[in-house]
Amino acid sequence: MRFGATELIIILVIVIVIFGPGRFGKVLGELGSGLKAFKQNIKEEPKVDDAPEAEKKN
Repeated sequence: MRFGATELIIILVIVIVIFGPGRFGKVLGELGSGLKAFKQNIKEEPKVDDAPEAEKKN
């Protein structure tokens, strides 16, 4: 299901009416910083633990 420009504008207006312009900006800022952190975590290589099991227990 794809949204066109008209539908997105209508949704945006409804959200601004519900939350108000000040809170809407804060929510968008938090959403943006959350997405940025998510992208950084995806790009990081997973840490590989090469130590054998016997060494881990000591």
